[in-house]
Amino acid sequence: MSVKNVWLLDSGSLVIDHSHIAWNIGPGDPVRFPVYSVLVEHSDGLFLFDSGFDKGTVEEFLAFELPEQTEEQTIPGQLEKCGFKPSDVTAVINSHLHFDHCGGQRHLPDATTWVDRDELRHCLVPEGFERLGYADKVFHRPDSTYRWLEGEEVDFADGIRLLRTPGHTVGHYSMLIERDGQKPMLFCADVTYTQETWDNEWIAGFHNDPTANLESLRKVKHLAERLDAQVFLTHDMNAWESYRHAPDSY
Repeated sequence: MSVKNVWLLDSGSLVIDHSHIAWNIGPGDPVRFPVYSVLVEHSDGLFLFDSGFDKGTVEEFLAFELPEQTEEQTIPGQLEKCGFKPSDVTAVINSHLHFDHCGGQRHLPDATTWVDRDELRHCLVPEGFERLGYADKVFHRPDSTYRWLEGEEVDFADGIRLLRTPGHTVGHYSMLIERDGQKPMLFCADVTYTQETWDNEWIAGFHNDPTANLESLRKVKHLAERLDAQVFLTHDMNAWESYRHAPDSY
C-alpha cells in the first residue's frame, strides 16, 4: 500500500495585488499567480488535493482577479492528460474551501470530500470578510459525501499525512507525502504563498486568524527543515514554472 505517482494539475492563473500576498508589508503591484491541484495515485485509490477554480464563478464574483483558464486546464482536461477520467477520483482532500481550491469539484460528484468540519461551516455561513473567499459552493450538493479531517495530524493513507495548519482559514490543512528512497514532498497550500513570503515568514492578507497563520507557517517550516522535504508553494509563478506539470509526474 503506497503512493505510486504524484501529478501537479494546472488550473490556470489569477491576479491579486502583492499587498495581499505579503500582508502589512507595504503596497504592491498586481501579480499573476498560478493555481494547481495535486493528484495522487495510491494503491488505496486516486486522490486529489484541492481542485482549483472555476473560471465562470470567478468571472461572476471576483472578475477583478482576471482569471485565465483553458478547457485543458479544467479538472477533466488535466485528468485526461494523466490517463484518468473524473469518475476515477475516489476522494478530494480540501486544504480549505476558498474558491480557488474547490472549484473543480463540480466535475467530481461521486468523490468523497475530506475537509475540516468547521471549515465547511465557515464556507456555507461565512463572516462578512470571508464571503468573497468562499464564493464557490457548487461542491456542496444534497448527495455530497463528507469525511471529517480532525486533529493535528491525519494519517490519510500509507505515505500521505495531513497536517492541521489553521490561520489562513479556520480549518486549513497541509499535506506531506513520504516515499521510501525519495525526498518528502510538502504541499503547504495557503499557509503562505511564495518563496519570498516563506523565507520571510509573511502571511497573506486573506486570513481568519493572523497569529495562528504565522504559527502554522513556522510549524511547517520546521517540519520541512527536519525532514529535508521539498516544499511546493501554491501561488508562486516562478516556483510553479520550475515544477513538473501533468502529464509529467513525480
